[in-house]
Amino acid sequence: MQDPANPPVDGSSNDVIAARMRALLVRAPMAVGFVQGPRFEVVSEYFNHLFGHGDETDLSGQATRSVHVSDGAHSGVFERMAQAFAAGRPLDEEIEYVRQDGSRFWGRLQATPVHWDVPAGEALWVIDDVTAARQLRMQPTWTAKHDALTELANRREFERRLAEHVGSRRHEPVSVLWIDVDKFQEVLTSMGSEVADHFLYGLGQMLVTKVRASDLVARLETDHFAVLLPDCDQHYAQIVAEKIRSAIAAYRLRWGLHRTRVKACVGVVQLQPNLETVESVIGAATLACAEAKASGGDSVRVFVSNGGFEELAG
Repeated sequence: MQDPANPPVDGSSNDVIAARMRALLVRAPMAVGFVQGPRFEVVSEYFNHLFGHGDETDLSGQATRSVHVSDGAHSGVFERMAQAFAAGRPLDEEIEYVRQDGSRFWGRLQATPVHWDVPAGEALWVIDDVTAARQLRMQPTWTAKHDALTELANRREFERRLAEHVGSRRHEPVSVLWIDVDKFQEVLTSMGSEVADHFLYGLGQMLVTKVRASDLVARLETDHFAVLLPDCDQHYAQIVAEKIRSAIAAYRLRWGLHRTRVKACVGVVQLQPNLETVESVIGAATLACAEAKASGGDSVRVFVSNGGFEELAG
């Protein structure tokens, strides 16, 4: 007897698509729901579990009001969602939700229209439980060390961690990368600050995936990032820098109807005896990056001890 949850996939293309959708909603570890007006049309199994539903109950077919803490909170979400969709962008914000048993949690809602040409039609909701992350961000020690927009280390924390290595006698090679996004002002001017902020957040999260867990990625200024690479000499720092430059060139920002891409320059410096302060190390990495920009952008330059630069072409 055929399992109704796993129908054969040798029929029409619509049957195949429907089967794939059912498998995705049942098996994918994501809280995904399709919303039509103020009602959940269909939700994933993980979505049900997130809100305290299981085999006996299902949010599919229920009012979206049931997961919000008040009428005002519910109507506010839909008002902001309508405004965002009309402007051609998703709704992405943290919202306090209520589970079936009455307990509450904070979720990050990412909502987009299923069809952008019908912004008032069916919408796709993806929700992540960010309660723990939100509590962490509320701690004074976290806010003192992190950039609020990207959630990366901030300049103060980066300089503090770098200072632990400057002048160290441990004989461990340490390198620093300075990353400057090319022509970022054009993104800001053409798309606005909200889209630019989402771009910077996504770019920062992508950078974290290109380095080791022991490395430190920081946002130091508007479109300037830095990476601290302990136990990494100049040769391997160049390899990391080129990987980052290539990844940024391939990175695409998709935010609703907005699309953009950028490139970046990367300056590389290995800590040396003649770089005696945090400021001199950052200055050397910045100079290398400026040389890369002066050469046309989308490239890597390495600061060497004689004050010159080595080129690593993009």
